[in-house]
Amino acid sequence: MKQRIYIDTSVVGGYFDEEFKESTIKLFERIDNYEIIFVVSDLLDLELINAPQQVRNHLLKYSADKFQRVELIEEALKLADTYIDEKVVGRTSLEDCRHIAMATIHKVDVLASWNFKHIVNLDRIKGYNSVNLRLGYSMIEIRSPRDLVNYEKD
Repeated sequence: MKQRIYIDTSVVGGYFDEEFKESTIKLFERIDNYEIIFVVSDLLDLELINAPQQVRNHLLKYSADKFQRVELIEEALKLADTYIDEKVVGRTSLEDCRHIAMATIHKVDVLASWNFKHIVNLDRIKGYNSVNLRLGYSMIEIRSPRDLVNYEKD
């Protein structure tokens, strides 16, 4: 079974960012090779509206079978609010919490992000997972695309 990787907006933008480009391109090569499937949300679609044109259009290069689409449902909204209420992050990080909540509810294998302040951050990950476990959800694996590329064996 293919690994299901939820991607947030930073991963799409990372394709065009000099700092993150190399690892992001390698991650997208995995989707080209049918090794993984990206889980994308309507929240990602909304965030891409304000992105530069090349970022906005990037996912359009791929066929629909490379993606699993998920929607921002009431359960995810409540879980995201709980992350805020439990002070895992501040209210300004609500959209980040919604990504994490959707990935949690849809039981993805891993959430990929380049957001090291609010998402790919050990203390934050512990906080999200503490809330998840207390509420009966599974723990969420959160990594940067750098951790999800295949490196050649020595």
